[in-house]
Amino acid sequence: MKIKATLTLLLLIILTLPAKPGFSQQTDFEDFNGDEITITLDEAIQIALINNYMIRKGLLDVEYAEAQIREAWGSVYPQVNSSGSYTRNLRTPNPFAGSDAGGIFETLGALDWLAYNESARTDNDPDTNPIPFDEFIDRQEQGYRDAGITPPGMDGTNPFAVENQFEFGLSVSQTLYNGAAFAAIRGARQVRELNEYQMELERQQVVDQIKSSFYTALLAKEQLEVLKASVERLEITVEETKKSVAAGILSKYDRISAEVELVNLETNLIEVENQTELAVKNLALQLGIPTRTKVNLRGSLVYEESLEPELFDTELAYELAIQQRPDVSQTEGMIDLLKVERDITRSSFLPSVNAFANAAYIGQVPSNRTMVRPVEGEDFSFQTESRRFFDQSYWNPAVAVGLRFNWTLFNGFQNRMRVEQNNISIRQAEIDKEFHNNAVYLEIEQAVRNLETALKRIQSQERNIEQAELNYQFASRRLQEGVGTPLQERQASSLLDQSRLNYLSAVYDYLVALSEYEKAIGKPIIQD
Repeated sequence: MKIKATLTLLLLIILTLPAKPGFSQQTDFEDFNGDEITITLDEAIQIALINNYMIRKGLLDVEYAEAQIREAWGSVYPQVNSSGSYTRNLRTPNPFAGSDAGGIFETLGALDWLAYNESARTDNDPDTNPIPFDEFIDRQEQGYRDAGITPPGMDGTNPFAVENQFEFGLSVSQTLYNGAAFAAIRGARQVRELNEYQMELERQQVVDQIKSSFYTALLAKEQLEVLKASVERLEITVEETKKSVAAGILSKYDRISAEVELVNLETNLIEVENQTELAVKNLALQLGIPTRTKVNLRGSLVYEESLEPELFDTELAYELAIQQRPDVSQTEGMIDLLKVERDITRSSFLPSVNAFANAAYIGQVPSNRTMVRPVEGEDFSFQTESRRFFDQSYWNPAVAVGLRFNWTLFNGFQNRMRVEQNNISIRQAEIDKEFHNNAVYLEIEQAVRNLETALKRIQSQERNIEQAELNYQFASRRLQEGVGTPLQERQASSLLDQSRLNYLSAVYDYLVALSEYEKAIGKPIIQD
């Protein structure tokens, strides 16, 4: 019963450990059709480094930061915009309504009359003589009627209205100086570095979790082997007891006791087999391998001197951690990012200067593009002419260049207070960094102590296993010679099993502590 209690307690603790978030059954093994797969610890780590959803998401975060950098650079590149518009004027007001300006245009006919009389006096033609203004107007109107033309301004329309208006423009602006834009570029680069540190931190966390889960499944597997060996030894003991009872050496009580203990141990074996299978499936789930696949683990829980870390000194390990831990670099990077934010705020004290160039092509095209012209050489004779839609008289270009200057001289000390807030945030981040470094030191010290404790347990249990094996051999030999009892032999077998389980537990604790130590010092992850 002691073996059952020990195994059940260990495996229940292992299998009920909460899995860290960040594992997903996706991508590379979604189409895996094999019924069985055998993996080592290194292969399990490589699978997780590719298939883990936290890592895939971290890669996208880095790409997102790259896009932010390109976006920040875009603010200092030339900005080119185009525009276009069309307006249909259904009704246009007379711009001279309510003023005396309209009288100017009413006298235009008088100007034509004066030009005609001046020409009549100077053309040396006896048939051409100056005429009164009224006669000039009558003869002009008669010429319009003869040509079938409505005199301009007599059709009841607004002579100043243009029905169709078009405008197509192109504008170019270039930032000459903008402190906030250049600081934003530095900030975007800093964000990318923080995302890269975060991704490396997640990789280390994933590796630590996979190691722990792999060791957990391996421990369950080897505990199962210990229990199987115990059942096999007890089966031999039961057979020997039966022979001794038949020979009259032992009583039936001894035989029944051995048989009952065998049944109990076989029941424990069934439970441990189920728990071992669940531990392996839990590892498969974290790796992203379909849980219906049979996963075989290649490896064993054995301590070797090569597993000892190179640095077993807390001070030296702490110095190494400060140099290579990504979360330590993150705290420093956060301070740098806050300083960039302060620079952006300070840039509001300075002006921004932009150069610009605008080009436009403007068209004012009337719906009626028929023009009235006098017939050359004939007085008071008129003809019409239709102009094209893109006639140059309707379309005109416009070009402008210049500089734009913007400087906030006073805004109620708001910028100064924002800078003060930035300084406070920087000091808070420095306090967080100090606390984090102390926490790192404590984490390393705890990992070193856990390694030392587990190593002492391993050394102790190695000697204990030798003693337990020797004790079991003595008990078995005494039982075969008839001077020992089955109970003594079963007790020696139980002690041997317990020693082996304690050794496996010590090795497991050492390997888990080693993984935590490597994560604590920020050991870089080398991915094949």
